[in-house]
Amino acid sequence: MHKDYDYSNGVIAAKEVYLLGGKISKLCEGSAEDAFRGITESGFGKGADAASVYDYEKLLAADGRDTDEFIREYGGDAEKSYLLLPRDFHNAKALFKARYLNTQADKMLAPQGLYSVEEILSCIESGNFVSLGGGLEKACKKAAELLDGEDKTVSGAEIGAIFEQGLYDSLVKRCSKNFTLKKLLAKKADMTNIITAIRAGSFEQAEKNYVGGGKLKEGQLKKLFEADSEKAVELFEKEGYGNFLKTCLEARAAGKPLTEAELMRDNVECDFLSAGKYELKRSQPFLYYVLRRRAENANVRILFVCLLAGMDENAIKRRLRAV
Repeated sequence: MHKDYDYSNGVIAAKEVYLLGGKISKLCEGSAEDAFRGITESGFGKGADAASVYDYEKLLAADGRDTDEFIREYGGDAEKSYLLLPRDFHNAKALFKARYLNTQADKMLAPQGLYSVEEILSCIESGNFVSLGGGLEKACKKAAELLDGEDKTVSGAEIGAIFEQGLYDSLVKRCSKNFTLKKLLAKKADMTNIITAIRAGSFEQAEKNYVGGGKLKEGQLKKLFEADSEKAVELFEKEGYGNFLKTCLEARAAGKPLTEAELMRDNVECDFLSAGKYELKRSQPFLYYVLRRRAENANVRILFVCLLAGMDENAIKRRLRAV
């Protein structure tokens, strides 16, 4: 495990000055060309061969590569797993769908995680997943057995659930000795399971897709199918999810997608660390820096997509991730 926190924190202090911060919000107020100029002048996507606003994906890719290099150089084993392993499960899922469900994987693939795409693909083609190890090996085996079985009506959602559940199970084991990661993982698992329950037509349907690692027990989640809305919010308020559940229920009642709830879940890491940003210790400054960079990368994509689509500045700001 990487323990030279003083050195890595010094590197972070030097790099933090290049974070966009509040500039993103201001750039929502101008044109796409103005935003491109402001982003590049700030040093975002340094080294990318981007000549115009229509090359913004090159900026995102360059920034992503730089962030990944930082993770691999300064992250401990638990941090690398938390930040990179989700890509491996995502890529394995995409490759299985491409191989067995007649879809193309190229546009669905994420950047490299702990394993290369080529290594995962080789394992799928050979049917031998030993080199992947742990939860990824188990998830791939389970997906292969299901897809090679007699039932030819396997859906993409079923395959997705296998890898989502396998990911959380793997992260629980890999992050068990890191208090911060355990806490963040539990919060994301609980919020994911609440979203799953709100979308499901029955507890039995939701149960098939629940992920591990959270603090909410099965019996508590089952209450979402038994109690009325007000009582459900009251029950989950005690666990710290009252406002989150209320947001989910309001969206469902209005027949809207759970976009705001998903944004709240995606922001939970930065929200948690920013609450004590002046008291961060050990690996927390590293996590906080990387998560902010990733959030900014996501925000730059949102910014350009929305500006090029002619969206109103307030509508864009509502979509931005917390940094």
